[in-house]
Amino acid sequence: MATTRRNASAMKMVGALLALYREAAGHTQRSLSEVFNISEQQIASIEQGRRPLKPDLAEQLDERLETKGALATAVSRMPEVDLVPLWAEEFLDREQEAIVISSYENQVLPGLLQTEAYARAVFRSRIPVLDEDEIEHLVTARIQRQTIFRRKEPPLTCFVIWESVLRDRLGGDEVYFTQLRHLRQQAEIPGVVVQILPLGRSTHAALDGPFVLLETPEHQRLAYTETQRGSQLIASPDEVAILTQRCAMLRTQALNTEESRDLLDRLLGDQ
Repeated sequence: MATTRRNASAMKMVGALLALYREAAGHTQRSLSEVFNISEQQIASIEQGRRPLKPDLAEQLDERLETKGALATAVSRMPEVDLVPLWAEEFLDREQEAIVISSYENQVLPGLLQTEAYARAVFRSRIPVLDEDEIEHLVTARIQRQTIFRRKEPPLTCFVIWESVLRDRLGGDEVYFTQLRHLRQQAEIPGVVVQILPLGRSTHAALDGPFVLLETPEHQRLAYTETQRGSQLIASPDEVAILTQRCAMLRTQALNTEESRDLLDRLLGDQ
């Protein structure tokens, strides 16, 4: 099943344009990255078509390279993303390069921990109903995100999951128990922390809903939140600090790692 984004070729074209204009202006990737205070790797990723050029950066590059709006125009005319909404694209790009990921989830298991069958059950629950081809595209894209665990230096990841998520049996018993076994295995991987926030608490630090915290290779801290029909990637230090505080409090309210694994063992014992 093809999983490339519909704009993959366009991303490569925009990247090639950037490389052409950069060289014509006498810049190396490093010197250009220093001008905009971003990483050389980010410039390289854009030029190779692996990372999208964002509109605000495109405008700044046009001004610096004196390209008369060519890059901004190219970005504005790119086709929409096939597998994920435009508003989620930057988060997925940042997730792939993150060195630390922390998340809280109270609806479904985090995508990075889902099995194919569980992910399929999640997408089959969507309203309006998706067709099977679209579901398979989305499942494949979600599972591909998990390649970050196979990086030479995988990110440090911490997942806090509300116990109610573990009580729902999306997809039926077979899918449910296979997912629980997978989660239990993931909880044993060095660098992967799984904590369960138990039911019946009298206090709860994240009643506003799920969120994800990311730390980039440049040690920038970002946050990501979702709503029913959209999401936002948050870079404001003040806003990120608030969610970081909530994450820290959640980890004190959740079961510790040993208690969380024991709870998973008890749930698996019910099969």
